Amino acid sequence: MAKKTGKATKKAPREVLVVGTKVKDVVKSAGLQSSGELIEAVSNRVHDLISSACSRASGNGRKTVRAHDL
Repeated sequence: MAKKTGKATKKAPREVLVVGTKVKDVVKSAGLQSSGELIEAVSNRVHDLISSACSRASGNGRKTVRAHDL
């Protein structure tokens, strides 16, 4: 058995779920600039939203995630 070092383990990077250029276009249309970290942050929020929606659907005994689960 491997010895624990007490350090937090890094999670595997999540797959990007958003189209970066589309996100940047929205920001640009507001007259602002986007940082290099924005796309990953937006994608992580989408992952969290979907995960919560899946949990809600499962909790309601459904196998279909619906818009109102968001």
